[in-house]
Amino acid sequence: MELNIKRLTEEEFKKFAKLIYDESGIYMKDSKITLLSNRLRKRLAALSLNEFSDYYKYLESLTGEAKKKEYEELLDVVSTNETYFFRNERHFEALKDYCIPELIKIKKDKTLRIWSAACSTGEEPYTIAICIMESMKYLQGWNIEIIATDIAPSVLEFAREGYYSGRRIEKVPPEYLKKYFTLVDKEKGLYRINDNLKKMVNFYYLNFFKNPFPKNLDIIFCRNVMIYFDKAHQRELVANFYQSIYEHGYLFIGHSETLHSISDDFLYKKILDAPIYVPKPRS
Repeated sequence: MELNIKRLTEEEFKKFAKLIYDESGIYMKDSKITLLSNRLRKRLAALSLNEFSDYYKYLESLTGEAKKKEYEELLDVVSTNETYFFRNERHFEALKDYCIPELIKIKKDKTLRIWSAACSTGEEPYTIAICIMESMKYLQGWNIEIIATDIAPSVLEFAREGYYSGRRIEKVPPEYLKKYFTLVDKEKGLYRINDNLKKMVNFYYLNFFKNPFPKNLDIIFCRNVMIYFDKAHQRELVANFYQSIYEHGYLFIGHSETLHSISDDFLYKKILDAPIYVPKPRS
């Protein structure tokens, strides 16, 4: 039976918005009340609850592992996960044709650690893996690790499965589609990431403001994420990136994003028409 769940009241919206902000740093403007109503309905339906107030009380009553799991479910439904392979392809051209060659020249330990910090359904880290594979003739004998994290468990599971179709793969060059994907359903146009690419990426859950960051990173991708945070959380996030990145590393953020007025720890560097930041030298 379909539940008849009314729209969030303004008071309820403010309570949920604060809870989401406190838990994840995601800031929801008042204009997002309809969006939040629609997304929270999924959890109410899953729990057979009729009122948003009942769900809020339920969240408040939880402790321990049950609280952790339900808060993950909550952040899962409110997260935005729209992406596709080779999104903002200039970034990947810069990665393959400039950043990787520069790191090969500098790094004597032959290690390369790349973090896709908000990996969503996996298209970004798998695109990074394709760039690595295309550079492999220069990386023989290197220890390469691609770390992919997200706050939404459902998208991590999707990414681990590695099945893609439609708009998600539209920008994959035909030669890469043939080389790194297997067609599993011709009628649906459904492809699966090949195992040699899949095993390059390690997926796991991470909340930017609750969990420790990976360390000793050469490259960080965190694109189109900061727009969901207020200035205080943006500053905290970028400060933590600076502590985690190698002195000659690269930080990729979204084309519409900037670190201006957020951080002095990174310098803007336009590489092959792609906006990229590099860490300032540490004293």
